Amino acid sequence: MCIIVARRHKVAHDESMIYQKIGFIGTGHMGQAMIQALAESGKVPVSKLYASNRSPGKLKRVQEQFGINVVANNEELIDICDIVIIAVKPQDLTAVIEPVASSFLPGQIVISLAAGYSLRSLQKLLPTVKGLVRVMPNTPATIRRAVLGYCMGPGADIYAPVIEELFSPLGLVVPAPEGELFEALTVSCGSGPGFIFEVMQYWQEWVEEHGFEPDVARKMVVQTFLGAAELAAKSVDMPLHDLQDRVVSKKGVTAAGLQSMRELEIERALRYSFEKAVLRDQELARGTAKD
Repeated sequence: MCIIVARRHKVAHDESMIYQKIGFIGTGHMGQAMIQALAESGKVPVSKLYASNRSPGKLKRVQEQFGINVVANNEELIDICDIVIIAVKPQDLTAVIEPVASSFLPGQIVISLAAGYSLRSLQKLLPTVKGLVRVMPNTPATIRRAVLGYCMGPGADIYAPVIEELFSPLGLVVPAPEGELFEALTVSCGSGPGFIFEVMQYWQEWVEEHGFEPDVARKMVVQTFLGAAELAAKSVDMPLHDLQDRVVSKKGVTAAGLQSMRELEIERALRYSFEKAVLRDQELARGTAKD
């Protein structure tokens, strides 16, 4: 979970990130992924990146690894930076925001990566902020292959170019209005790697059962998924079912396996799993609302 706050003045919608001081409150996996991506992209000089963390040891390691500036506390970071990214665990969201809520300005941009916190709920925590945005990333952000969806509160649309520029170094940035579309993006992309890793584990276990060593089986599975994904990425004008047809020959090995998958209603099981995840996302949203 992260929250980004544009500080000091209202950030113009066409104002480049290179002119902004960007601070990170919390330097966990997602915070570090963003720091690294921004630094390597060249969009923001390292001299304009700041961080604070409750663990001095972790903060020191991040400073040594990326060469960014570090500060003693969150208040100092907010005062220095034009954009503040609060990269803490979702359950810590309220505890992090409430002590500094009165410091936020109406013209700031606030971006939350916390699953289950609607824009309405965020507005209750930060009532003076006009530029509220939610962003849902996924873990491939650590290798700059993420899908990041975002939705914006009323009046925040002018900041879309800032959001696009800030997150584009991490991967694909997709706008989606809050509601059904954002829920679908959260499940399919935010949770998606978890579902895929589940299938990959089954795949590897089956290969191992047929005699391959675990390390070799893992490489085989990863390369199969990676190769299929890259082939799809390079065949942008070809529907996925056409790519599948290239593998399938009538009454062949692949056809026999696919027929069994369809008889077992794998699609139905996946759809049911996705809908269960959506229901949980909705439960989290209801839990954070204080109506």
